[in-house]
Amino acid sequence: MSFLKRFKPDFWETDPEAGPYKSLFNYQRTWRKTIVLLAVVALVPLIVMTLIDYNVTRKSLESENELRIARVTSNTRRSVTYFLDERKSALEFIAQRESLRSLRSPKRLSAILAGLKESFGGFVDIGLIDSNGKQVAYVGPYELQGRDYSDQYWYLRTLERGAFISGVFRGFRGVPHLIVAVRCPDLGNGKCFVLRATLDTAQFNALLADIDLAGSGDVFIINQQGMLQTPSRWHGEVLEQVALPAPEYSEKTRVYKAHEADGRGILAGYAYITDTPFILMTVKVTDEIMRPWQSIRMELLWMLVVSILVILIVIVGVATRMVSKIYIADQSRAKTLHRMEHTNRMASIGRLAAGVAHEINNPLAIINEKAGLIKDMFTYLDKYQADERLMGNIDSIINSVDRCGTITKRLLSFARHIDVSYQRIVFKDLADEVLGFLHKEAEYRSITIDKVIPSDLPEFESDRGKLQQIFLNLVNNAFQAMNNGGHLRITANRGAEDTLIFTVADDGCGIPESDRKRIFEPFFSTKKTRGGTGLGLSITYGLVQELGGSMSVESEVGRGTSFTITLPLSRKPQEAEQQ
Repeated sequence: MSFLKRFKPDFWETDPEAGPYKSLFNYQRTWRKTIVLLAVVALVPLIVMTLIDYNVTRKSLESENELRIARVTSNTRRSVTYFLDERKSALEFIAQRESLRSLRSPKRLSAILAGLKESFGGFVDIGLIDSNGKQVAYVGPYELQGRDYSDQYWYLRTLERGAFISGVFRGFRGVPHLIVAVRCPDLGNGKCFVLRATLDTAQFNALLADIDLAGSGDVFIINQQGMLQTPSRWHGEVLEQVALPAPEYSEKTRVYKAHEADGRGILAGYAYITDTPFILMTVKVTDEIMRPWQSIRMELLWMLVVSILVILIVIVGVATRMVSKIYIADQSRAKTLHRMEHTNRMASIGRLAAGVAHEINNPLAIINEKAGLIKDMFTYLDKYQADERLMGNIDSIINSVDRCGTITKRLLSFARHIDVSYQRIVFKDLADEVLGFLHKEAEYRSITIDKVIPSDLPEFESDRGKLQQIFLNLVNNAFQAMNNGGHLRITANRGAEDTLIFTVADDGCGIPESDRKRIFEPFFSTKKTRGGTGLGLSITYGLVQELGGSMSVESEVGRGTSFTITLPLSRKPQEAEQQ
């Protein structure tokens, strides 16, 4: 037996097309419908909840990443703003405290620059520009004394607004730098001077270099034209054009999704730095920041798969057990109904047989009486008494009448045992009684019947009518399975624990292994093409169980079949009480 067959339920081998109630006994269809219904009821909510959890978890992770980027961007903007405002405030303080005369003095201007470098750092040079845009005082590493800035954007914006922080540009120096300029107080003659300082980009860039971003994040500053103001990990060096467009203006920190030129998805946060041309950008690759989500997604998937498998196993087990219970109940009900139907039918046949036997016995008695009278009359006449042919014919009539009488007695005996009646039975007599109905068919078909029944086999107590039905059904089945000239063997012996064992064996066609375990099911028949109903062995099996016995079968295709019945020699006490 294969591994799968071991777990195959009993109802799986039933034939839904067998019998008149095939719409009620299609257990495979009931089993499948039960599994589908239970699976839909159990799995749909599970899958829906998993999808909801999937989306909620993904959105929560995305929201958390957006909040992190927004927080980093906001914190970095405050640092950059503080860095620039600090230096602008320092220049404004100097412009307020110092006079134009002291600012014109190279010595004093040098001292001021040294103090700025020591206090703040990042200052490269400092200069004073008059109202005509000419730099009248300068301290620094470049030759910029007397340089004209009257047409420079930063100079004009400083005069207009009072203070100005420029973006990173090369200017007359030819190297990237940025400037902080403030307007000196008006002296009352309508002429304004501008105090200007240059900041080193190295210290400015260091503000962003120290920021620790998990994964392959990138923090940089661009101007409103998309030019890099600080180096970028992905987009190049200072004053190079970035591939990302400059985001629209917003007073608050914003986060948005975009794609790089190479198709990578990114999550970008940006913030405009007030009173500067700077836009702070914080960029992270979506795949990197969503990497934890890959692990969570696999865990959700595994949980879903395992849950589905467990639920399906439970559903299949429950459905199989439930349908098996229905199958067993239907089988018991069907056997009971068929046994009742068979009992009623046999009772009707018994009553009919009794009536026929009584009706036949009357003319048989008259024939027997008249034949005896004729024989007596011929005996008194010597000429007839010597006629052997005539006397032989009369004896033949009398013998035939006796044989008919024996047959009617058997019919009456069979009819009397239709009702339940426990009595002492001699198995040999029972076998002879049943075989008496079939010996003509056995002679006609040349079937040999061997009886191996010990003479010392004890009597046993059982229901004679049911035993007749059991024995007659088995012998009839054996006759139908054999060809003409077959051999039937009937054996009986005493078994262990006060039991009687008898066997009916034939050398007929045999029963295939696939059908052997189903032959006791109602409506299952291996003789459908020959008019079999599938009830004979089912009823026989039920009768054996009613008598407290057991029934087994051994068969080999082409070699024959052997049915073995084991019966108790005496009734159990509870059976006697119910009688």
